[in-house]
Amino acid sequence: MVWVPLRTTRTDRRAPLRAPTTRCTTMSLEWLMDWSWSLDGLRDFIATGIQSFRDCDATALAAVACLLVLFVWYCYHVGREQPRAYATVNALMQSAEANGVQNGYVYCHSPECVRCTHHDGLNQKLYHNLQEYAKRYSWSGMGRIHKGIREQGRYLNSRPSIQKPEVFFLPDLPTMPYFSRDAQKHDVELLERNFQTILCEFETLYKAFSNCSLPQGWKMNSTPSGEWFTFYLVNQGMCVPRNCRRCPRTYRLLGSLRTCIGNNVFGNACISVLSPGTVIAEHYGPTNIRIRCHLGLKTPSNCELVVGGEPQCWAEGRCLLFDDSFLHTAFHEGSPEEGPRVVFMVDLWHPNVAAAERQALDFIFAPGR
Repeated sequence: MVWVPLRTTRTDRRAPLRAPTTRCTTMSLEWLMDWSWSLDGLRDFIATGIQSFRDCDATALAAVACLLVLFVWYCYHVGREQPRAYATVNALMQSAEANGVQNGYVYCHSPECVRCTHHDGLNQKLYHNLQEYAKRYSWSGMGRIHKGIREQGRYLNSRPSIQKPEVFFLPDLPTMPYFSRDAQKHDVELLERNFQTILCEFETLYKAFSNCSLPQGWKMNSTPSGEWFTFYLVNQGMCVPRNCRRCPRTYRLLGSLRTCIGNNVFGNACISVLSPGTVIAEHYGPTNIRIRCHLGLKTPSNCELVVGGEPQCWAEGRCLLFDDSFLHTAFHEGSPEEGPRVVFMVDLWHPNVAAAERQALDFIFAPGR
């Protein structure tokens, strides 16, 4: 009998070692197959998204992109602006009236009002406004304004006493107390052609006057003697809607003027009435960038306007142009029987202020800025 060792024992002994390897191999293959299917799905998903994007209307996509950019810009712009407390000129005027002051021109002393307040920080505020304007638009053509703001204190302090604008002096402008009609020929001729229209609306307004009260819409200005009334359509750059509705044709006429100042605090349009025996105290206007135009509506004898020491008389239906940054006064020494002196007053741009400068000055001296 021969003993032969059996190999099954050896085989059985190795079998347990091979089983885990087989299972790992199987799992790896399954994972690779799953990963392959995942890549296919991802590829299909991306392809579907690209095709959907291509199918969209290009114009609609461009519009959405523009809206998104504008929204981001708006958020950025609002976020970097500081809140500012605006005080309109009309509100300041009403506040002054509540305190018993009834002047056509009131020093309001508000830190937000460039027109009325004189303080050490005025030049810095004007320069800040100029910088803000240049950022939005351009520095082109701003040299004279920049120079004026930078050296404003020196200009105002060194000016001869005959011409001292109280708020802003623009350098290198021709200086003279009176201007010829040709300085703003179009607007002068337009006003004179509509003389009867303005006069008729004034006469309708003036019928409301009585000895016991001041009609609605009129202002009584302080004077050394006599009475000086004004009826404003535009007061320091602010339209007075109630008054404009009572003089609709005159108000529409303002819109036809090419050089009327209507968007900054130096612009006014009103009917000015001096009763007999009235004297307006000598004073300076706020700036030299404007020409004040008086269209004579009623001009009795012994009425004079004196600008820079030079007297002139008004004439009915004719315009008189002058620079009110010069020391000036007006008086009516006629008899009571002759009635009041009446002019329609409107502020026009100085002819040597360029269009770019006008736009910048409207921005810098906007009401409430």
